[in-house]
Amino acid sequence: MGGSHSREDLEFSDSDDDAESRASDNSSDYGTPPPASASSRPGGAAAATPASVDAIDRHLRNLHLKYNEPISPNPSPGPTPSANPAALNAVKLYLHIGGSAPSAKWIVADRLAAASFVRTGDDEEEEQPASGPWYLVVGSKIRARVGPELQLKTFPAQRRVDFVADGVWALKFLHADGFGEFCSKYHSCLFENSYGVAATDEGRAKVFGKDFQAWARPEDGDESIWEDATDGFSPGPKGLKTPVPSRSPMLKPLMEDLREFEEPVEEGSGIQSLALGALDNSFLVGDSGIQVVRNFEHGIHGKGVSVKFSGGSTNFSTPKKALLMRAETNMLLMSPATDGKPHAKGVHQLDIETGKVVSEWKFEKDGADINMRDITNDSKGAQLDPSESTFLGLDDNRLCRWDMRDRRGIVQNLASATESPVLQWTQGHQFSRGTNFQCFASTGDGSIVVGSLDGKIRLYSTSSMRMAKTAFPGLGSPITHVDVTYDGKWILGTTDTYLILICTIFIDKDGKEKTGFTGRMGNRIAAPRLLKLNPLDSHLAGANNKFREGRFSWVTENGKQERHLVATVGKYSVVWNFLQVKNSHHECYQYQEGLKSCYCYKVIPKDESIVASRFMHDKYAVTDSPEAPLVVATPMKVTSFSISSRH
Repeated sequence: MGGSHSREDLEFSDSDDDAESRASDNSSDYGTPPPASASSRPGGAAAATPASVDAIDRHLRNLHLKYNEPISPNPSPGPTPSANPAALNAVKLYLHIGGSAPSAKWIVADRLAAASFVRTGDDEEEEQPASGPWYLVVGSKIRARVGPELQLKTFPAQRRVDFVADGVWALKFLHADGFGEFCSKYHSCLFENSYGVAATDEGRAKVFGKDFQAWARPEDGDESIWEDATDGFSPGPKGLKTPVPSRSPMLKPLMEDLREFEEPVEEGSGIQSLALGALDNSFLVGDSGIQVVRNFEHGIHGKGVSVKFSGGSTNFSTPKKALLMRAETNMLLMSPATDGKPHAKGVHQLDIETGKVVSEWKFEKDGADINMRDITNDSKGAQLDPSESTFLGLDDNRLCRWDMRDRRGIVQNLASATESPVLQWTQGHQFSRGTNFQCFASTGDGSIVVGSLDGKIRLYSTSSMRMAKTAFPGLGSPITHVDVTYDGKWILGTTDTYLILICTIFIDKDGKEKTGFTGRMGNRIAAPRLLKLNPLDSHLAGANNKFREGRFSWVTENGKQERHLVATVGKYSVVWNFLQVKNSHHECYQYQEGLKSCYCYKVIPKDESIVASRFMHDKYAVTDSPEAPLVVATPMKVTSFSISSRH
């Protein structure tokens, strides 16, 4: 199965006659598509056939619309002094049917409806003001809570809005002013639903503070950090604004020449996680053991070697986290202590060469057992260090470094230990409750970025884990995964519905370039970029269509720049061109309001939900390729996509 481009947004005609297909306005089922659209949902039947679509059209033609308030079907482009103000929210409602089948198309679900934002109490005859979250209501068919899960995307040139609400819908506004008013109201409702305060200057100041006004009002922020962004972040000539083509030379091979190598995993060993190596081997962690695969310039292939879990005094469940260390000869395996929760009481150390668990380490501080949510290497390239004996740990309110040596600096005798050895807490801090850490990552020099449940992203220097040098505010969604470039200049945060790309570079008062890891950025902070799927791709990605584990491509050397970003969304692996996303003049960003969102990406679909999508180490990018191979793992298959520059 090869890759496909991100789907072009389908056009639909606005010149509908009386015989055009349309749905009844009497339906009281909010957001319920016609029966045929169920076939486009993940897990449903096959996509609608042309015959079934025609049947729907014939049925819809026999239905008649009824309106509570008559609205002119052909209003003037803008309101006139005598126009009814309510007509500004007049829209034509479309529904997308057929999924990804060739017969897929838009049909008219309501020829004329009103699009409005309401909340609890708006339709009640009580004197008390309305309260509760805002909802988008379109006629009698749609009532959906305003939030990122709508995946709402605007098309100003068409006066059109697409979104997801138990199906993929589109609104075509009859008035230009109505479209503008809708967009403004949507952003206000989204802000209030996300933060619980009104979208006023006072509300924005309360949420973002004085240092993050560029996040509150991106249109007033300093865009120079993005305008000057190049592959190596070297400022261009002042005043020179040469837009990058919609497909840069770096992205073109990925879009047009993607070679696929697929092989099944061993029978009875469903893949749970992927541990990519930068040396000779990579590892597929499954239900019963670890399958060793060989790294090649065109991807990874099985060696026919498996490491079954053995050794140790106790059995443990399938590891959810595998961390390579000591020149990739050892692996730390972390298994949840309780089903449904990621926290673990310790880690198992596996000697890859012998295939045995040589130690069961416990997390302990001041004589008391503690849990850890996640572990990672001290730095981006630390797994290649043969003498590595420390690693980082994270819990809801703890950030620390663990040492596998005793206090005298002597490595413990793991094989002959009669009791589980205790990891030494060598550095870190236990915060007061409320930080709600979720994920973390390290840079090439060992600086640390931490994502939280409240959406905040904190940057810690190499010298202290107690006080963050910089703390970026949340955008209303929890950060579930975070990654950082080797040089620490760019951060990629993952939420359920989008990725957030943050630049950490700033110029200090002495005119020196620094990052938010080494100095306090103050108010010299640029607004971030958001990376999203268009509504149709988001809906077709599958039932579990949440963004997972957004990552940069993998480099472990100063002076080299990551080239691509990749994330998993249900059955899709989604790839963005890093240089294109950074380009301030990219076509995606034209005519956008608020935080700018990039919708130019590459979709690689699979038949089942994807476990992991990661680029191999930069050393495997051969001379005729702009990037190392991309590895995509599902529970039963692992696929390598080799990118070639040959045409």
